[in-house]
Amino acid sequence: MFKMKTATRGFVFLFIVFSLACQTSFPTVAQQNRPFSSIAAEKPKLAEIASFEIRKMLESAYRQIEITKNYDPAYVVIAYPNGDVPMEKGVCTDVVIRSFRNAGVDLQKEVHEDMSRNFAVYPNKWNLKSPDTNIDHRRVPNLQTFFTRRGKSLPPAPNGENYKPGDVVAWDLDGRGMTHIGLVSNIWNNQSGRYSIIHNIGGGTILEDRIFDWKISGHYRYF
Repeated sequence: MFKMKTATRGFVFLFIVFSLACQTSFPTVAQQNRPFSSIAAEKPKLAEIASFEIRKMLESAYRQIEITKNYDPAYVVIAYPNGDVPMEKGVCTDVVIRSFRNAGVDLQKEVHEDMSRNFAVYPNKWNLKSPDTNIDHRRVPNLQTFFTRRGKSLPPAPNGENYKPGDVVAWDLDGRGMTHIGLVSNIWNNQSGRYSIIHNIGGGTILEDRIFDWKISGHYRYF
């Protein structure tokens, strides 16, 4: 009985910590690492991508795979602008934020400025009275609102060819508001007919072929 109560208190604590951070992927979702073989190849090669911004985004994303080995949803006070948690950890939104920042777009600043002017149009899920530069940009629904307001939204499609390197994809993991976000890579899987994604769903930033593993709730092309 003691062990059961202890476990219950532990779960409640983790849930509260998660809720205070960003509404992204549930940290206990089991990763399904899918090793790449000869069926996967760069398409196109990173150096051949015409857009400078997309190259810079993907360079950052691949660097995060090497460095970001942990998922940590804790609320953290960070600098503004260009604030970040330590590179060794983060959540799914941090993959996107760091990638955009390497391409010259500080989503922390951009989201905060838009929220400051248009607070009422952003999701009211966290009972906030005003914008918070520490966490607003690290929440998936806020990024989705920002991208949509900037006219960067595309209709979700079932065809893998519709998702291009540098695109941002958001998912509804459970049909009850548990959200996730990631970046489309330039690694193409000939067998599945789609690009793999770079994301952090619980154990660090990784590259996986999982675009259609969950319900897509948003597709965005910023550059």
